[in-house]
Amino acid sequence: MPDRPASETDTRDQYPHGIPIATRWNDTDLFGHVNNAVYYEYFDSVIHRYLMEAGGNDPLRGETLQFCVENRCQYHRELSFPETVDARLRVAKLGRSSVCFELGLFTEANVAPAASGYFVHVFVDRSTHKPMPIPDPIRAALQRLLVADVPSE
Repeated sequence: MPDRPASETDTRDQYPHGIPIATRWNDTDLFGHVNNAVYYEYFDSVIHRYLMEAGGNDPLRGETLQFCVENRCQYHRELSFPETVDARLRVAKLGRSSVCFELGLFTEANVAPAASGYFVHVFVDRSTHKPMPIPDPIRAALQRLLVADVPSE
């Protein structure tokens, strides 16, 4: 886990990468807000799109798989339908075979994130499932998102 995880006081500009995600009607639960489990889907989407588009990761045929070994989400306020979520991404720590992503889910109407979280992925060999070094093209893409010292509160 990073020294200071993503928090409610983070701002959008502290995350170098983002994608828009439109909430869907079926994302909401009987309480009328986006279900808590869907936040993790948004986190997964921004991470894997970045790995594919910026790092050239091929999830179906690439030499590596990424196993999520730890994750967390802190919910700060509700998301609802219809809204567009700005899913933001940064790298807090980059190891030999692992990476710690920090994430924030923002909306147009709010400066503070609706949720913040982190995911730790370990890169493993597709056939043996043993940890292996992060492939160079993916490592280069991850280094572009590495934030050495995120300002604290």
